Amino acid sequence: MSRHVTFMTIDDAAHYSAQERAAIVAAYPEHEREARARGIPVLGSGRIFPVAEALIVCEPFRLPRYWPRIGALDFGWDHPSAAVELAWDTEADVVYVTKAARASQQTPAMQTLTLRPWGEWLPFAWPRDGRRETLEGAGVALAKQYAAHGLNMLSRHAQFADGSVSVEAGLMEMLDRMQSGRFKVFSTLTDWFEEFRLYQRQGFRMFRIVQDAFGPSTGYPEGSAVNGIPLRDQVVFERDLGAD
Repeated sequence: MSRHVTFMTIDDAAHYSAQERAAIVAAYPEHEREARARGIPVLGSGRIFPVAEALIVCEPFRLPRYWPRIGALDFGWDHPSAAVELAWDTEADVVYVTKAARASQQTPAMQTLTLRPWGEWLPFAWPRDGRRETLEGAGVALAKQYAAHGLNMLSRHAQFADGSVSVEAGLMEMLDRMQSGRFKVFSTLTDWFEEFRLYQRQGFRMFRIVQDAFGPSTGYPEGSAVNGIPLRDQVVFERDLGAD
């Protein structure tokens, strides 16, 4: 028995006019439009940033020398450590993510080799857990380990102007900037966009990966891609709902 799958988008719905199709798409939440109108898969309702990538992506450009710049570092081991460089257009109040790096199971010495070429002068912000002492560092706080290897770490952990520390408040400030066009990311930062797509709340954990899930056999055209990235594997998340 043969099997045939026809892949259609809203553009194939000829009984709607172009204006009607545009109105239907506009009625969907922005971050769901590609999935609902064109069948491009996206992650579920747990996304931290429900924003279409087209709203934040920009092409790289030469940064004006007078723009303030800062690095930011998040510590990790099995879960990757991550770092970005931010540049601030103070006149337009737009923050740009201009560099990004991530790595698993790398010591501060190894990560510093990656980050110092961004500029030995570049100051790096770091999270409050950088004050923890680790066995690997022989009792030296993580932030001090990076500083000892030549990374220009700020003297205090990242915090708001009033001295408070709130992950949720920081996320909401980022979301506000994204939705208002005041947060942009260079299109070449594939590591950053991968993290952006997978950043979830509501207690979901990765369950399994279904390889080669997007192809003609499952209803997707050969060579399907999202933002230039080929669609290949499906990532499945799960959440424990507890006893009934």
